[in-house]
Amino acid sequence: MEITPGNLEWKDAYKLLVGSILPRPIALITTIDENGVGNAAPFSFFTAVCADPMLICFSPMRRGTDGKKKDTLANIEATKEFVINIVSEEWTEKMNRCATEYSADIDELERAGLTKELSQTVKPPRVKESKVHLECSLYQVLHFGEQAGAGSLVIGKVEHVHVADELYENGRIDSMNLKPVGRMAGQMYTKPLADMFELVRKTE
Repeated sequence: MEITPGNLEWKDAYKLLVGSILPRPIALITTIDENGVGNAAPFSFFTAVCADPMLICFSPMRRGTDGKKKDTLANIEATKEFVINIVSEEWTEKMNRCATEYSADIDELERAGLTKELSQTVKPPRVKESKVHLECSLYQVLHFGEQAGAGSLVIGKVEHVHVADELYENGRIDSMNLKPVGRMAGQMYTKPLADMFELVRKTE
């Protein structure tokens, strides 16, 4: 198949992206609005940028119904802070409940039955059930269009990291015990460690 993205409807282009770039890690991002109302939403367009400075990024798309910004993006632009909570197998179902598009005055963590904990350096709460939290300040945001299917690139500077004691050893995180989940296409998810194998990089 030979496909020119410019000839596609955005929903069809989206299907090509999520069907090709996988598995994708999931960040459950917690924010608050200017009035202190909490919000939580999962994003799988999420990755690292660099280690010095320690930067991460994620890409919230515009709402498919009206092209408006999602609450997560609006909150980050208003408060300049957010927390990335890494999703593990044990609470995947609760994470999924946060994907429902509630109105902005609804706190998804409360609806999902997840537990809020105070963060160390930012105002948005972290999720107790998560074993790794990245507290972030807004470093930069870039916007690409304003229509349905458009999106933004949010770059956050990691100000503080929480790692569960049982996962942290000699500066490394034990990914086997973290048990992260990944997003596939459609409604499918994966446990990426199930068939993990080692491949040593060649030095020549």
